[in-house]
Amino acid sequence: MRFERTSRPTRWARSGWARRADDRAAGSALDRWLIGRSARLRPSPADRALRTLSASANHNRLWIGCGAAMALLGRGPVRRAGVRGLLATALASAVANGVAKPLFPRRRPPDESVPFVRRLVAPPVSSSFPSGHAASAAAFATGAALESPAAGALVAPVAVAVGYSRVHIGVHWPSDVVAGALLGAGIALGTRRWWALRPDEPAAVGAQDRVEPLPHGRGLLLVANALSGSGAAEEVLAQVRAALPAARIVPFDHEREFGEQIAEHLAVGDVRALGVLGGDGTVSGVAEIAVRERLALAVFAGGTLNHFAKDAGVVDLAHTASALNAGLVAEVDVAAVDLDGQGERIFVNTASLGGYPDFVRLRERWEHRIGKWPAAGIAMVRVLLRAAPLHAHIDGAPVSLWMLFVGNGRYSPADQIPMSRPELHRGLIDVRYLRADVRWSRVRLVWATLTGTLADSPTYVRRAVDRLEVRLAGGPVSLATDGEVGYRGTKFAFTSRPGALRVFLGRPDR
Repeated sequence: MRFERTSRPTRWARSGWARRADDRAAGSALDRWLIGRSARLRPSPADRALRTLSASANHNRLWIGCGAAMALLGRGPVRRAGVRGLLATALASAVANGVAKPLFPRRRPPDESVPFVRRLVAPPVSSSFPSGHAASAAAFATGAALESPAAGALVAPVAVAVGYSRVHIGVHWPSDVVAGALLGAGIALGTRRWWALRPDEPAAVGAQDRVEPLPHGRGLLLVANALSGSGAAEEVLAQVRAALPAARIVPFDHEREFGEQIAEHLAVGDVRALGVLGGDGTVSGVAEIAVRERLALAVFAGGTLNHFAKDAGVVDLAHTASALNAGLVAEVDVAAVDLDGQGERIFVNTASLGGYPDFVRLRERWEHRIGKWPAAGIAMVRVLLRAAPLHAHIDGAPVSLWMLFVGNGRYSPADQIPMSRPELHRGLIDVRYLRADVRWSRVRLVWATLTGTLADSPTYVRRAVDRLEVRLAGGPVSLATDGEVGYRGTKFAFTSRPGALRVFLGRPDR
């Protein structure tokens, strides 16, 4: 087969730069051999299928459709896979088409390189190197695989087919496709720098112990918040009733305090452990009583997000029921905050001041649809645009800040928005705050958040300590603990309470 430069006029052929690059821009000997091998394949229905597939990937329509379906219809890792895949595709497409093609002009294969029946009616006229289709395909598949290997495995063959289709229809040299795929995959892997992956492994916990077994839930007082999780709690409650028929289940009364409701049932006696079914706010309220009464706690995830249950590794009802039957518990840390010297409030996840409660509210509104990091980025921008700085003394040092985050346990990543906890037993609280007394602090914070450079920004402070004191210079402000806002004060003393809570834990590897 004879290869010649195409006579088809293109923008690159008309440019002086492209003409001077003709010798180095033509396909290599290996490119010509590979495309020749492809051209000698016998005609088959695959020709039309590959043309159709290639056209479906124009303007990333194929990946937008896949990502949108995964983000809207999937759950957990699949939903995050769709969102990360879309973000990686957008970045890869922009770099490949907007940066790499102008920098590396290259003629496309000649018209005669493939049979006439494979050719496009309106072939592209931009630079051949690198393949934007291959970059987008590899970016989506790699980004999806980072969050969900199963989803990535399903998408990968389609991505490979899209890349090959560009060679099959004669619009790219094989090396264009390889370079585009490497570029897209590299960009997808790079998204981990500013959007951390949530680890699948639960946090490490403290010492394990045995308590008196509670077969079938006998001796367990379980508080169930049926309104948690947009209806999911009802389904979990039915499963709990079937697994623990001897448990005493009390519906949570939203008109009364936790303490009042539980105290009435504790007074009756025969309560050897507490249980809770609900989201993080409900778990935190019952955990406070469990710590005070020195009772072990069984947690059943029934909320929308269930951060504590996921970090502690108690999302599997069967494992928790097994731990109750065996009397197996593990110690975990809690944190406490004293407001204006009026008494402590226990929290199991986070406490926050300033704009952070609004940030969490906005993030949680969107994270179940688009993923935690994109939702966090949008929430950060919105809150910073409207927030007023707090003037405070942190451990005696004056500082102006936009928001303060205090986590029970060490959160990761350290240099990005906190995602999860690798451990729940070190007796530390994770303190982070955003400074408002640095020049251009809002702009610098948004930039650092979007680029994953918070650790290097002077506006971002992080410490891991066992105690923290915050005094506000103005009037009282609201404190949010585990997503619940209901306390106001001017002086806050945060402390870690190592191993104060015993949780029924029945992980299969323990």
